[in-house]
Amino acid sequence: MARFRFTGRNTQGEAVHGELAASTRDRALEQLVGQGIAPVEVRELQERGGFLSGGGWPSDDDLIQFTRQLYTLMDAGIPVVRAIQGLREGSNNARLKAALETVAADLESGKEIATALGAHPKVFPRLFVSVVRVGETSGKLAAALLQLYQYMEVDKETRQQIKSAMRYPMIVTGAMFVAVFILNWFVIPAFEKLFKQFDAELPWQTRLLVSMSEFTIAHGPVILLTVGVAILAFRRFIRTPDGRLWWDGFKLRLPIVGPIINRATLSRFARTLAMCIQAGLSMDHALNTVAGAMDNARLEKGTRQMRARIDRGEGIHQAAKASGLFTQLVLQMLAVGEETGRTDDMMNSVARFYEREVEYDVKNLATAIEPILLAMMGGMVLMLALGIFMPMWSLGQAVGLGQPGG
Repeated sequence: MARFRFTGRNTQGEAVHGELAASTRDRALEQLVGQGIAPVEVRELQERGGFLSGGGWPSDDDLIQFTRQLYTLMDAGIPVVRAIQGLREGSNNARLKAALETVAADLESGKEIATALGAHPKVFPRLFVSVVRVGETSGKLAAALLQLYQYMEVDKETRQQIKSAMRYPMIVTGAMFVAVFILNWFVIPAFEKLFKQFDAELPWQTRLLVSMSEFTIAHGPVILLTVGVAILAFRRFIRTPDGRLWWDGFKLRLPIVGPIINRATLSRFARTLAMCIQAGLSMDHALNTVAGAMDNARLEKGTRQMRARIDRGEGIHQAAKASGLFTQLVLQMLAVGEETGRTDDMMNSVARFYEREVEYDVKNLATAIEPILLAMMGGMVLMLALGIFMPMWSLGQAVGLGQPGG
């Protein structure tokens, strides 16, 4: 959605100017004419560095706040156009503000709410638009917005827990790599000069460290360039469909962290499916929406395969079992939900269970990872002790014995 600065004259012939949001310049001209303004000049504002003044794309907090406020206004009986216009004035995000301005104009022209929101896929996700569409069709828009708000709150909290849990091991691992680089580049060469002065026979551990240091210094730029190219190539690879599918599957197989990511992903699947069913979506439509809301390509592919099986007449339990992606708990709950017609309640129970599991695992993640980090640090210290300090100790003893009176 682009922004345009305009100057023109109103119906009284007075000069007016301002800014508006529109998909194209022609659309901007139509908006001005519809407002009774004869445009004199309409100029598109250029983005700087991918951002408009006032911020980039809306964050999770922006959308959560918008959804909560819109629910409150709708629940209080405020007309939707007036509510969105009011929220647009109070928004601090330029892109969200521009999108809401266009949404309000579309609503005034007679478009449906979901259609107006769906014209801005980078601002309002497909899950958001789908649930709003169902709420609008069923006349329960406020309830649908409340469900969206609660879902986004829980989803954001789960993702933040995983990120905070991973921060500590990543910092420690990064610090260890920096320490190894400093040792290879500065510390070991200094000790190597000292060892050469005594012309002593060095143990294999010391020779290994010296060889690693010499290789690092001699080929340092090549090593850094190779690592940089490998990182860029890897990032480009995981952006491809096949690469993302492999990477998302690999993350689920990681020790310690993989099970947590798997539980969080299953929780998101269950919570989203329950919300879609409660909103009134059919099962095939619900699964299509759930697949679009997944941030794991492997589970997204499995969900789409489930939908294809259901379209062929299979039950949801049978389709989920054939995918091979779900735990016995999820499969059992789907079976019970399918038999009783309460799949949404069963999925909410699954989501709550896995959310508690993720919360517990995240709190204990540092404790589980600490032995691995300590073993790595211990191995590094042991290598230094055997390769540098033991030879230094031996050389010190030899010098002491060689002195008069020793």
